[in-house]
Amino acid sequence: MSLGSPAFGVLVELVLVLVALGMAVKLLLLNFWRAVLFLFPASVRVRPEAPAGQMELPAGLSPLAGQLRALGFVPLGSHVEQPRFQKGTSSYDFAHPGEHTFATLHFGPDGKPRLYLLTPLAPEGFVLTAGYRRPGFELPGRYRSGGVTEASTERLLRIHLERLQGLVPTEDFSWEGRLMAGQAWYQGAGQREIRRQNLQGLLWTVVALAIVAGLFLGGGRSV
Repeated sequence: MSLGSPAFGVLVELVLVLVALGMAVKLLLLNFWRAVLFLFPASVRVRPEAPAGQMELPAGLSPLAGQLRALGFVPLGSHVEQPRFQKGTSSYDFAHPGEHTFATLHFGPDGKPRLYLLTPLAPEGFVLTAGYRRPGFELPGRYRSGGVTEASTERLLRIHLERLQGLVPTEDFSWEGRLMAGQAWYQGAGQREIRRQNLQGLLWTVVALAIVAGLFLGGGRSV
């Protein structure tokens, strides 16, 4: 087969089509679930995993858990948050009813331990303060979220309580209350944040689908 032959040209075009198709499939595998999350943030399931007495805390989260206990937090149990087409992420919950605050431990995408504090508001809304980088977002009187990097657990709690000033927290800081708060976050106040975090996934999914459509409806016909 010579370089200038029609058969060679067809072979080169076929290889290019397969490479483009492989790239599109990879983009879809990485981003399709994020596109679904952008479009349907309330589809995330928040389900109980184990009550406090049966909660198996990973060793990597034990130092943060010890710091929470030293501040007066008590363990509630663990739960799983599961977007569509993804494995669930385990979260380990604590509460300090006197400070009207939940604390949740989990591992981030980078495998590092993470902690965030959460207070549901009455009649609706949340204050969320993370111990890692998280863009700030606020709806006056209803929602405040943001992150503080390199802060001790004690300082993070002080910051969270300062951000609660002028707002009315709810009174249910049981494990059931934590599960309800998690689901309510996905169904309400958290949806804008979810969409902002997953917009890039939606755009890459559109790009991947456009590549596939172009291959099958356009250039793919000449192969």
